[in-house]
Amino acid sequence: MNTMNAAGNGAGRNRDPIVWLGGLALAFFALALWRLGTPSKPMFDEIHYLPAARRLIELSSRLNPEHPLVGKEFIALGMRLFGDVPFGWRFPSVVLGTIGLFAATRAMWWATLSRSTTLLFGVLLATDFIWFILSRIAMLDMAMAAMLALAFWQWALAWRKGRRVHLIACGVFLGLSLGAKWNGIPLLVLPGLLFAWDRWRALAGRRKQWLTARDVGPVRGVSLLEAALWLGLLPIVVYLATFAPAYFYKVQPLTLAGTLHWQTYMLQLQDSVVKPHNYMSRWWQWVFNLRPIWFLYEKVDGAQRGVLMLGNPFTMLAGLPALLFCAWDGVRRTKVKGSRLRGGLALMYAVALAFWALNGKPVQFYYHYELASVFLLAALALVVADWWDAGVRWPALLTAAISVMLFIGFYPILAASPLPRPNAFADYTWLKSWR
Repeated sequence: MNTMNAAGNGAGRNRDPIVWLGGLALAFFALALWRLGTPSKPMFDEIHYLPAARRLIELSSRLNPEHPLVGKEFIALGMRLFGDVPFGWRFPSVVLGTIGLFAATRAMWWATLSRSTTLLFGVLLATDFIWFILSRIAMLDMAMAAMLALAFWQWALAWRKGRRVHLIACGVFLGLSLGAKWNGIPLLVLPGLLFAWDRWRALAGRRKQWLTARDVGPVRGVSLLEAALWLGLLPIVVYLATFAPAYFYKVQPLTLAGTLHWQTYMLQLQDSVVKPHNYMSRWWQWVFNLRPIWFLYEKVDGAQRGVLMLGNPFTMLAGLPALLFCAWDGVRRTKVKGSRLRGGLALMYAVALAFWALNGKPVQFYYHYELASVFLLAALALVVADWWDAGVRWPALLTAAISVMLFIGFYPILAASPLPRPNAFADYTWLKSWR
């Protein structure tokens, strides 16, 4: 069994919980759909992406050129299916959030073969405030995250089953994730790097054949050169293909020669936003759940309503010691079953967070913590589920119960439900910095 195999004791004693995961995804889908058209006007960054999606439908001219097109293409698809109305704007995000939730849990299953870890992770992600809110707003982030979750699912399958087709699928979804938003860039290189590392370790004594050998893991029959094609070149090709509509704009259509220049221009625009914002924050504030952002807080559709982009107050903090344990276990106990996966989760969290800590973009917001928070929840599920498998079940039950109860309690300001009074925000802003 190859080295990605993790904490479970094998599929024989851990039945695949796919039916439960499907039910959880359907429940999430139904809840995210409830009153999706509220508020009936654009909120937060919808004011940028809706006009850009309309331009895509018309193929008139470029708008919001600082971001690639996939996320806006999904929004445009929703408009074509359901009309240029709030439900149509946001429906693609609901679908993508549901697909991403299911894909992330399938990735966890194939990485661990642990029923308890997978189910707990599914509950924690479904009740994660960040994931839920971004599944109900016409922004680009859920398209990026869902495609990355699909890529990681295929990545885990490739290592578990050793099949080329999953490497190819992983490459396609990596390219689509990049085509939605650039947030996942540092994570996109990890499947290829891990393949190269695993192949190096598997070829002890034969490392001159590192690039060409095909008879060892992690995927037999695939050389490192071929893996570079599927995990390196293919994502780039898919990413560039997502710009296809821009070649048909009536004004300033994209050209093959101008494609590379557009990428440079996008980067320049990303760094050009320097005007301070009341809710801007930094990476260390995200880690401790200190500085959220209000996507909405006003009287609209006949009631006072709000949407607070905040992390689940329990899991965002409980996951931190779990991450530290995973990092320690990955470094100090490399021969213990599951330590590699635990160390990998800690590494992916650090990589996702470092992207924002180091990239120099002057204006950042809490929702940029989306990807890092998923790895945090995965680490928490992995650590707590180990106790469950050892016969100590109350930590897992308590963790799931608190996460669900907080989700229920905060639901009104996650889903723009009617609030009883104008200052109702005080009921949810437990810290001064949350206001």
